[in-house]
Amino acid sequence: MPHPFHLAFHVLDLDEAREFYSGALGATEGRSTDTWVDFDFFGHQLSLHLGEPFANAPTGKVGEHMVPMPHFGIVLPLDDWNVLAGRLEERQTDFIIAPSVRYKGEPGEQWTMFFRDPSGNPIEVKGFAEASGLFAS
Repeated sequence: MPHPFHLAFHVLDLDEAREFYSGALGATEGRSTDTWVDFDFFGHQLSLHLGEPFANAPTGKVGEHMVPMPHFGIVLPLDDWNVLAGRLEERQTDFIIAPSVRYKGEPGEQWTMFFRDPSGNPIEVKGFAEASGLFAS
């Protein structure tokens, strides 16, 4: 059984973060105080704390794209990825990389999308038709 990860990072506004992570991404809110809030993010724990978000810049070359580094994200089964992509498109999300396929027909074929949370934290969501593709070479 995989072990859930824990990631803690800064956001500028907890109410904005709550709406985005629960409303747009479907995360379930957990414990909170006046300065932080936890979310169940697809079975993993995100802990969002008030503060200045980490610096990031488009320095990671993946295929044809320069992607923001550092970034975090989640890997989903393709059906779940499609549902989330549709929800984000309906919300008129400003994508860094719009939902698209990468490495089509190759080992590791994956669907991807990049966007930012309201505080500017970059997020990538990958989708795989076959979970074994995640570590394909």
